[in-house]
Amino acid sequence: MIDYANSRYRHLNLRGAVLALVLGFGVALGFPGAAYAQQICAADLNNNGDAADEGEQASCLSTTSGAWLCPIQEVACVADTGGQYSCPIGPQYACLVKTTGGPPSCSPNQCADLASNPIVEEPPMDDPGTEPNGGVDADGNCMGTIEIFSGRGVRCRPAGLSTTFSNCCKDKGKIVKDGMGSSIGSIGTKIAVAKGVFTGMKAAYVAFKAGATASQAASAGAHALIVGIDPTSIAVSLAINFMMEFLFSGCDQQDMETAMLRSSGMCHEIGSYCTSSFLGICLQKARGHCCFNTKLGRIIQEQGRPQLKAFNGNLWGTAKNPMCRGFTPEEFQALDFSKIDLSEYYSDIEARAQSNIQIDMGERVNAYLKAVNP
Repeated sequence: MIDYANSRYRHLNLRGAVLALVLGFGVALGFPGAAYAQQICAADLNNNGDAADEGEQASCLSTTSGAWLCPIQEVACVADTGGQYSCPIGPQYACLVKTTGGPPSCSPNQCADLASNPIVEEPPMDDPGTEPNGGVDADGNCMGTIEIFSGRGVRCRPAGLSTTFSNCCKDKGKIVKDGMGSSIGSIGTKIAVAKGVFTGMKAAYVAFKAGATASQAASAGAHALIVGIDPTSIAVSLAINFMMEFLFSGCDQQDMETAMLRSSGMCHEIGSYCTSSFLGICLQKARGHCCFNTKLGRIIQEQGRPQLKAFNGNLWGTAKNPMCRGFTPEEFQALDFSKIDLSEYYSDIEARAQSNIQIDMGERVNAYLKAVNP
């Protein structure tokens, strides 16, 4: 089978000290140490069905009674004439005195122990795309099943607890340059670009941990980024900015690759799903996508699927389990291209002048010089 999508993502985390979520929930939230990481609480403050937004999770506070107090929606207790305290939001909530001092207070949100109620994390999507199931004959014809404009299911995570409230889906411009996507070389280029940026970020992180300044770390990352990458396939300056912005976030490799392809117009977003939960409360959302090698592939898939009975009632699968297969030759021949609007793609072709390619090559040379002569 010929696959017009990328090869399997290899999930390589680069969270560093800033992603101490499981080992120390308090660190990720800015609290001083692991002693405050044993009890946590969460609340849906904006009534959107989850507790994935900033301020909706917290490390609980110790009290003189040995109980724990959730700081979310914490209010001061009220004393009656006899000096007895009661919680103004309900008598069922206990008035507690924090070990740090102050008057008694209460909260409507309950604390729970991470040791007995661990945070449940969903792994990144593991969609290899369409895998080859046949060789090529002497004339170059595929001997297996053919899929045209196939993609793969991937996810990126918006700002939330697991990402240390960094938006890993953030649009950083058209980093990956488009192409027809009809050749093996084009597929290899997309893989090299995605892996190259992540390799650059790892190199920058290693340099920073070794004592390099931010500028020196950026140079190390730029050097690693540009080695072996076709300069016409990537906007180098955007890639370096993207790499440095993501460096100390809680974004992993799939977040980064999805964000690059998404901002380059090659992904169809299907919806969101929960990727991290605590006691059944969602703490982190993810956005599921089908990403393709080209914008053209994404456009034809989006407008072609509704024309075919095979996709009726299930155009894209679900956000958590996307269906990103390509068209069979018979399905592709059945498409009515007079009903497919390619104006978005044509406008990109017109904008890609020879001067843009020269600028890209200049960026690569300048980035290399900066890397070898910091």
